Amino acid sequence: MKTNEIVDQYLKGLEERLSAEDKEQFSYTYGATATQLESLKEHFPDCPDALLQLLSRVNGTYWQEYGDKKVVVLILGSDVYEYPYYLKSIAQILEKNTFKQSIHEMYAGYLDEFPDLIGTGINPDLNMSRWLCFSDCMNNGGTSRLFLDFDPAPGGTKGQVVRFLHDPDSFKVIATSFEEYLQKLMEHDYDFIQPEEEDDDDVLST
Repeated sequence: MKTNEIVDQYLKGLEERLSAEDKEQFSYTYGATATQLESLKEHFPDCPDALLQLLSRVNGTYWQEYGDKKVVVLILGSDVYEYPYYLKSIAQILEKNTFKQSIHEMYAGYLDEFPDLIGTGINPDLNMSRWLCFSDCMNNGGTSRLFLDFDPAPGGTKGQVVRFLHDPDSFKVIATSFEEYLQKLMEHDYDFIQPEEEDDDDVLST
């Protein structure tokens, strides 16, 4: 399936499943400009076409302003069912990455104590500011964030999707590409939209 077809299919299925309130908010969204998309590619030359296509249709749902409307809609998921995610706008992606160190630097002295902290294929010596953070979870990213990693460790894949989870902290690859990430969310029937009390199981598995 072509990249634009994956994005089209994802958005179509999403809109069919959103609540009436979220669907109304989502209707206010529109895509990033060509200049904004080019700016993202300048900062992250390896940014995948699937994310660019998605942002060209919806430039963020994370307290994002569209004219006089503010959109706050959770449209993404991960392997952690309890925390659906927002899509960041290009401006929000480029604004900041709160992780400015490598995993080794951030967790110096704790890696032996927490062997599950770093998943396979993740380079613990890479400065995490080089990751593209495209999504924060429902509590404004304090518990979980999603990244694109273009500098994987052996066993990883360039452009893989990494999920960070706080307390207990962990970094895990949940998809080998952004396209695969969207496809997995569709395969699991957008389970992140379901009320929490209905199911506590994970949404994705790798």
